[in-house]
Amino acid sequence: MRDIEGMSILITGGGSGLGAGSAKYFCDRGAQVTICGRRKEKVAAVAAAIGPGCHAVQADITNEADRRRLVAAAVEYGGGLDALLNNAGNMYRGSLEELDEQKLLDIFHTNVISAMLLTGLCTGHLSERKGAVIFMGSTHNRRAFPGASAYASTKGAVETLARVLAAELGAKNIRVNCVVSGAVLTEINQRSGFVTDAEAKERLEAVVEMQPLKRLGTVEEIAEAIAYLICSEWTTGALIDVDGGLALGLTHA
Repeated sequence: MRDIEGMSILITGGGSGLGAGSAKYFCDRGAQVTICGRRKEKVAAVAAAIGPGCHAVQADITNEADRRRLVAAAVEYGGGLDALLNNAGNMYRGSLEELDEQKLLDIFHTNVISAMLLTGLCTGHLSERKGAVIFMGSTHNRRAFPGASAYASTKGAVETLARVLAAELGAKNIRVNCVVSGAVLTEINQRSGFVTDAEAKERLEAVVEMQPLKRLGTVEEIAEAIAYLICSEWTTGALIDVDGGLALGLTHA
């Protein structure tokens, strides 16, 4: 098991939620973390709040020039690259009959294609450090939520991608894994305009009733799982559910 202290870690979608929480978790343990996001003020504020060890870069991962600039910034800041956390993602919901083609293309671009291309840019650097790539899955692929087909299908693609890339990149000494996060309060639904903060919390609390462990998770608990996969030297192709048992399909019948 490697030590996260001193590692150079790149996190996409670092301006809030799991990205920001993971950045703080890693920095608190001595890592050099580069976070990115589209909103300059947002990622800068997160980095400032975390303090030394966290570097903010404004970047849109759907843009090729931004991806290249981001990787270069992370490598320069950390003196190399030990891990990539593909955390950036958007939400798109709606009934099948109402889905818009361009919005479907946009969410696949952000949630899947951009992560693939960014990972490709990082492989040379990660190989030098025997590094790790982490993708973020979703319990939308463990329990079916009507109206979430667009988002769930992107996360299904990401989970498959993690396993295929684990096989492909193992020869380069790169480990690839996926954390499947459960009910944790973040901004993804609110940012998409789908719900208010209060409505988002209410929806998640309803999901808690489907779990054996009757509470919401925290960003720190997700970060713990991510840190394990970054540091574990003989784990690759794994999908780790961190969801309070939601994926068990609890029934009281």
